[in-house]
Amino acid sequence: MKFLTEKDDFPPVDSANSIGLLAFGGDLSPERLMQAYTHGIFPWYDSSQPILWWSPDPRMVLFPERLKISKSMKQLLKKGAFEVSFNRNFEKVIQNCAAMPREGQQGTWITREMQEAYVKLHELGWAESVEVWQEGQLMGGIYGIYLREKKVFCGESMFTKVSNASKYGFIKMVENLKQRGVRLIDCQIYTEHLASLGAEEIPREEFLKYLH
Repeated sequence: MKFLTEKDDFPPVDSANSIGLLAFGGDLSPERLMQAYTHGIFPWYDSSQPILWWSPDPRMVLFPERLKISKSMKQLLKKGAFEVSFNRNFEKVIQNCAAMPREGQQGTWITREMQEAYVKLHELGWAESVEVWQEGQLMGGIYGIYLREKKVFCGESMFTKVSNASKYGFIKMVENLKQRGVRLIDCQIYTEHLASLGAEEIPREEFLKYLH
């Protein structure tokens, strides 16, 4: 596992260890982050650790045309249970993602440093958010990196304050990205929640073809 100075490039992703850890160190500059995402790498660490860079194999992805929508969600969508917006309040979305308690995790990996870095990416037009509203209150949201030239969206995190809000927003996001020609949504690692929505694991080598 390579230690990165601020001047070092990432090592080849096939040098990652068995759990996908590739390197540590470096920085969270826009240039570094975009170099990472365009090479199938993402940061994930907590405040007690150095910056850790990952490229797992297999990779959890969603092909937009394979999105699964349950009967109950179809009913909510038909009723217009929530209002959904795009890029209306990126900063609030990432703050809520950071504050969301998660099973098996103490604290958050979305540190203040991470929040500032991704807000900067949003200002530069590389990071996007989805907001889910109910009666004027922000009840759910998602943020990630949109690689326009690759037609790939890299999902980073989501939050919900009421049942189904994040799932509702995710479905609307996938439909929006599909209309924009996105071929693949990177979900990074397996979760049952994502699998229920149609996401699947594919070999890292296959995933990288969409980036190259």
